[in-house]
Amino acid sequence: MSTLSDKGLEISKKAIFHMLVRRASTLLGKPVKIGLLLKEAYSKLINVKSDKSGLTQVKEIFFIFIRLVRAYINGSYRQIPTKSLLLGVATLLYLVMPLDIIPDFLPLIGYSDDLSVIAWFVTTFQSEITRFRSWETRNLEDEEPMVAVV
Repeated sequence: MSTLSDKGLEISKKAIFHMLVRRASTLLGKPVKIGLLLKEAYSKLINVKSDKSGLTQVKEIFFIFIRLVRAYINGSYRQIPTKSLLLGVATLLYLVMPLDIIPDFLPLIGYSDDLSVIAWFVTTFQSEITRFRSWETRNLEDEEPMVAVV
C-alpha cells in the first residue's frame, strides 16, 4: 500500500493538476486574484475543526506557504524556484476547487485525495518552507520596533 504522499504524487501527475499548474502560472501575474486564492485557502484551513496535532502542523505549513506567496507577489521574497511556486499555488487551487478527483461532499472518502495532495505538498516543499521561515524570521528581527508617539 502506498503512502498518502505517494498518492499525492500520483495526483500531481494527473491532467487536472497540470491544468492547475497552468492556471497558477497565469495567476502569478495577477496579484488581486492570487490574494483572493490565498484568502479562500486560508478560510478553508481555519474552518477545519480538529484537535489533532498533525492537522495543526499541516495548517501551519500552509499558513507559512500563504505568507510565502504574498511575499513573492509583493516582491520581498524571490528565493524560490518558479516551478516550486507554481506547484504550490496549484496545490492551493486543488484544495479550494469544489470538485476534484474525489468530490469533497462524499462522506469520509471525499477528502482522501485532498489529504494525499497535502501529504505530497508537505513532503515535497518542506525545504522551501523551512528556507522561507528562516528568511521571514530574519526579516522580522531586522525591522525596527514600532515606537509610540506621545
